[in-house]
Amino acid sequence: MSDNIINSIWTETEKSIHFPSLEGNKSTDILIIGGGITGILCAYKLRNAGVDCMLAEANEICGGITKNTTAKITLCHGLIYDKLLRQLGKDKARLYADAQINACKEYADLCSNIDCDYERASSYVYSLNSIKKIEKEIKALNLLGIKAELSYAGELPFPVAGAVCVKNQAQLHPLKFLYTVAKDLPIIEHTKVVELKPGRAITDHGDITYKRLIVATHFPIINKHGLYPLKLYQHRSYVLALRGARNIKGMYVDESDRGLSLRGYGDLLLLGGGGHRTGKQGGCWQELEKFASEHFKNAEIVGKWATQDCMTLDSVPYIGQYSRHTPDMFVATGFNKWGITNAMVASSILFDLVTDRPNKYTDVFSPSRSILRPQLAVNALESIIGLLTPTTPRCPHMGCALKYNRAEHSWDCPCHGSRFTGDGQLIDNPATDDKKM
Repeated sequence: MSDNIINSIWTETEKSIHFPSLEGNKSTDILIIGGGITGILCAYKLRNAGVDCMLAEANEICGGITKNTTAKITLCHGLIYDKLLRQLGKDKARLYADAQINACKEYADLCSNIDCDYERASSYVYSLNSIKKIEKEIKALNLLGIKAELSYAGELPFPVAGAVCVKNQAQLHPLKFLYTVAKDLPIIEHTKVVELKPGRAITDHGDITYKRLIVATHFPIINKHGLYPLKLYQHRSYVLALRGARNIKGMYVDESDRGLSLRGYGDLLLLGGGGHRTGKQGGCWQELEKFASEHFKNAEIVGKWATQDCMTLDSVPYIGQYSRHTPDMFVATGFNKWGITNAMVASSILFDLVTDRPNKYTDVFSPSRSILRPQLAVNALESIIGLLTPTTPRCPHMGCALKYNRAEHSWDCPCHGSRFTGDGQLIDNPATDDKKM
């Protein structure tokens, strides 16, 4: 990584906590693999309900994608509700919205007892050029019983065609929240699962036997079930922390995948954007730096980092049974850039599934729903191109050709999003091993 790339402001402003590695063989009723926000929330709910569980993390909790979130707690996930009404119908669109509303309420309840800089803020989804898109989304939200208003986002330093405004959403410091939630949980760190067998996880420190398994590894690591390498792709985006910029109270996101996001934190402005499919070209930090120099002329860049999101075929996460053929294995993935709220949704659904309780949201988020979406063809084509491109190095995940990311000095896979340092060390999954360069 480049010398001028630093950690997110979250890691710079909160001291991490640590857990022991596995010692010898253990057994548990519910094994959770992955110590990001989803895994931690699952373990928290299970442990509080008296369910025997264990969370295994290959490195340190919150050390992957979770530490790089912009930490917006909102039901507004781009212009999604008009799309869901057309694709799924009113009943399922309403269930998606209800799941997000309940997740926001759970955060509010939990954060009332945690010092994590939780604060209410209005959420805005804006369009630079289409008021019609905004009006259709407001109509969809109102049809689903959610109060949404037309705004022109006057506190932004650039004009917009219009914005959807939903009030009483929230934001927080993710690591202050998660380290508090995690501190008394049955977590083992620096314990890598190297092989999974029915009812048994083989790690580099011993074996863990289990009755049921939750895979919360961002991108699912088991390829032979569920078709996840076809159902998902990964998208990188970039963040600058600016001091001395305009004070922005709301949380903003462009309806375009290539647009900007903005939120405040203390005296800082977090400016996100420059995104692109992992392994492809994009604006990266240069795009954000150019924007900042034009619109926040006196601002100082005090932080810069990047993150990566799993994107599904239809903009709805995959949460539930890993596949139809794995009744005791469960997954949460594909949060489509809205990982904070969807992680809470996932923890509620998975808690009910692994404890044999009914959950009304399972059909909406089912990983086994139809994959017949246009994005499927795009993902398949990228995989074919990656496999047929006659270059080295290649990704150890499924053999695709890696592409050099000049902005981050890494080797990235355009097929499924694995990333490696210049000397081959694994940065992001689904690959599970370093690459020999």
